[in-house]
Amino acid sequence: MDAIRYDEFPEDAEFTPADLNAGTLPLDGDGADAVAAVETIEHLENPRAFVRELTRLAKPGGWIIVTTPNQLSWLSKMTLLLKNQFNAFQEKSYPAHLTALLESDLRRIAGECGWKDVAIHYSRSGRVIMTSRQYPRFLSKAFPRAFSDNVLLIGRKAA
Repeated sequence: MDAIRYDEFPEDAEFTPADLNAGTLPLDGDGADAVAAVETIEHLENPRAFVRELTRLAKPGGWIIVTTPNQLSWLSKMTLLLKNQFNAFQEKSYPAHLTALLESDLRRIAGECGWKDVAIHYSRSGRVIMTSRQYPRFLSKAFPRAFSDNVLLIGRKAA
C-alpha cells in the first residue's frame, strides 16, 4: 500500500493506493503476519492514528515495524543546535516531513497500542554534519543512537 506506484513495483504484486492521513486503510484487520511502514510516519499529520491502524492490520502476535529519521543522532542534534530545526525537518523538507518523533515518542505510541516485545534499533549508518560523508562503521556500531540517521521501532500486536 502506498500513495504512489513506483516503476520498480513488482508486476506480480497488487498495488493499493491509499491516503495514509485519511484514517482507515482499505484492508481487513487482523490479517497480516507483519506490517511495515518504512520512512512513512514522519510524513503524516497524525502518527498515533497511523500506528493504531497498522496495529489493526496485524494479526494477533503479528509484527509491526516503523522506521523514521533519528532525531537523537549527532547530525540531528547539531542541526538543531545550529539551525533550531531537526535535520530531516528543516524548511527545505517541509511540507514533506511534518512530524518529528523521538525514540520516547515511538515507545509511548507502541505502548498506547498495546504492543509487546517492543524494541528500538538503529540503522548504524549516519552522515557527518555539513558533509556527504558517512561516519566510520566502528563508530556507528559502537554508538548506534548517536551515529545513525534512522531509527526502527518493532513490536508485536498483543494476542
